[in-house]
Amino acid sequence: MSRHPMMSEKLKYEIARELGVDQVVRQEGGWGSVSSRDCGNMVRKAIEIAERQVSK
Repeated sequence: MSRHPMMSEKLKYEIARELGVDQVVRQEGGWGSVSSRDCGNMVRKAIEIAERQVSK
């Protein structure tokens, strides 16, 4: 795992909640149970958020 996380835990949970993945994280007790597809969707959403912030 990286020493410098790219996304804050708060942002990860916000995105997970928006995409409906937060229940998997809570039920399974961690991010390891999230599918690679859902992880990819979370990254895509994080990039969209970052691009919006940069354009402001």
